[in-house]
Amino acid sequence: MENQYNYYTSDQNMNTENYSTGGNQDQGPKKKHGKGASRWAKVVCTGLVFGVVASAAFQTSNIVAGKVLGTTQTTNKTAKTTTTANSAKLTTSSNSSSGTANVTEVAKNAMPSIVSITNMSVQEVQNFFGGTQKQKSESAGSGIIVGQNDSELLIVTNNHVVEGNSTLTVTFIDEESVEADIKGTDSDKDLAVVAVPLSKIKDSTMNKIAVATLGDSDKTQVGDQVIAIGNALGYGQSVTTGIVSAKERTMDSYDGKLLQTDAAINPGNSGGALLNANGEVIGINSAKIATETVEGIGYAIPVSDVSDLITNLMNQKTKTKVAESERGYIGIKGVDVTSDSAQMYNMPTGVYVSEVISGGGAEKAGITKGAVITGIEGTTVDGMDALQEQLQYYKAGEKVKITVQTQSKNGEYEKKDVEVTLGKQSE
Repeated sequence: MENQYNYYTSDQNMNTENYSTGGNQDQGPKKKHGKGASRWAKVVCTGLVFGVVASAAFQTSNIVAGKVLGTTQTTNKTAKTTTTANSAKLTTSSNSSSGTANVTEVAKNAMPSIVSITNMSVQEVQNFFGGTQKQKSESAGSGIIVGQNDSELLIVTNNHVVEGNSTLTVTFIDEESVEADIKGTDSDKDLAVVAVPLSKIKDSTMNKIAVATLGDSDKTQVGDQVIAIGNALGYGQSVTTGIVSAKERTMDSYDGKLLQTDAAINPGNSGGALLNANGEVIGINSAKIATETVEGIGYAIPVSDVSDLITNLMNQKTKTKVAESERGYIGIKGVDVTSDSAQMYNMPTGVYVSEVISGGGAEKAGITKGAVITGIEGTTVDGMDALQEQLQYYKAGEKVKITVQTQSKNGEYEKKDVEVTLGKQSE
């Protein structure tokens, strides 16, 4: 059994574990199957708890910070004066000291920056007679308030927390819930930013919430004390402590390096944060190893590695879904290029264009068979599901920037952006 690890994703079926989520416990949670479930199939993403429960029951106090242990907390009113319309910025700290955390103070002061995110989706499931039927499913994860612009409050979370949604709901520390929209996503880094209109947030709530301060994860050392806060198992806000066990860890399902910690990271923590002794966010909790032979191995995305990406996602155009009858189409047929296929054939991950529809937007834009689509309007796509999920935000007739990679004469793939005018499905 040595070296045979099971990575659990946050879409773990809580019903099999007999856990109480604090909601309607007579109705068993329904397991959600989506793009993230396949991408993170080996990984137990830390914290998406599934079930048919009220969104308030998913109050996931996940993280972070501002005025923690002597650092200056950035309030929302202050944030308004430090950001401009469509140009939101992160609040960061240059404090590099590790020190010893006063866990009580960190936990107390972190809560205003914590939200829960409830994802309502519609899944196709197999019925008793062998057919399929649509079934509503709710899942919940965590988020961190990282900034705002003139009209929106901006929250970072994991991509797998929000993907496949039909409705997103954010619940703040005072248990007020507001619907949110996707701002930007990146499936490769498992990150997403969602936006809540300031006009929909009560003044009383604005007075209680705060913007997180991000620390410098590059200065984190093995052995530094860390604190994780999150909605573990759906019980509500809980705090775990530990140390940084290792840096620059890798997983097959993640494009980058990860922090390893022995602080307990459990389902319910996805999108939550790992704090240093100063109460600054140094990691976004994302996955854990769970087997009978392994204990105390959890992973977090280092914030310094993704701060530019988060800023980019924060400043993308807010996405609202359009009616299916109005939805635009690129005009291609495609095949997923998975990470395994990409490595085997020396190709980028994305959508391999197997056919270009005659007269469609792709053909008119010069996209040819054999190209690999890797992004749309600055959002990376790792397969057809991701591409189709992004297209639901654009109407037929709109122009969108499609990132494609084509093979050159020397066999290397070269990236370029092309403008595609979306057509109707029948075209």
